[in-house]
Amino acid sequence: MHVGVALFFTDHSIRPSDLAAALEERGFESLWAPEHSHIPLTRNSPWPQGGELPKKYFQVMDPFVTLTAAAGATSSLKIGTGICLVPQRDVFQTAKSVASLDVISGGRFLFGIGAGWNTDEMINHGVDPSSRMKLMREKIEAMRVIWRDETPEYHGELVSFGPMQTWPKPLRAPPVYLGGAFPYGARRALRYADAWLPHARRPTYHILEKLPEFRAMEQEAGRQIPITVFGGEQDPEMLKQYADAGIERVVINIEPMGRDESLAKLDEWVAAGIV
Repeated sequence: MHVGVALFFTDHSIRPSDLAAALEERGFESLWAPEHSHIPLTRNSPWPQGGELPKKYFQVMDPFVTLTAAAGATSSLKIGTGICLVPQRDVFQTAKSVASLDVISGGRFLFGIGAGWNTDEMINHGVDPSSRMKLMREKIEAMRVIWRDETPEYHGELVSFGPMQTWPKPLRAPPVYLGGAFPYGARRALRYADAWLPHARRPTYHILEKLPEFRAMEQEAGRQIPITVFGGEQDPEMLKQYADAGIERVVINIEPMGRDESLAKLDEWVAAGIV
């Protein structure tokens, strides 16, 4: 099983290039960067984890910028969005950003996606929260056509465009890791993604408790997909449980800190047997 690290990169956190190089040196498999374009000061949608929204959500940098810096400082570390808020993004610009980053990284990009929870943010982008799931699916379908075809076109209910051309094409179709809770996120992942990217914990369950039901859903869907658990515990014993359960990857969170504090935390994890 692989172990990755996720960080809200900010202007006061460790630099992406420094963290990426340190992760690669210490044997971590991947680096993940989240996304929020902005945080409206209205609070019509509560933070799923409850309580006050941490300041890092307001401060987080653009993931495609930070991950490009990370790619340039490494040679084998995989880099992923965790998550990219696809409904809020222009389909053409996002397809180009993904393809460009995949080329720059030498095919190391993992496309973690989600529909988002902050309805205030979505509305500012002109997105109807009630149709964001369909919009996300159509944008992913459209991007796959853009990455694959020399003269792509796509015609859906919410996304539609005639024949056009754009480059670069990614080195390989970036695998789509779809975030979302059980059962609806799992169903969407089985429907059109390459992997499921759930959080380790939700208020009413732990992801390991839902695996038997997910395996049954796989059988019903007639396909199996890997699982990457986001926000996993920083505990070697728990990581062993994930590995025994057949989880592909666990991503653990590191808080935004300076370089020295961040490197010390990584060394602490290595000494504890995280990797």
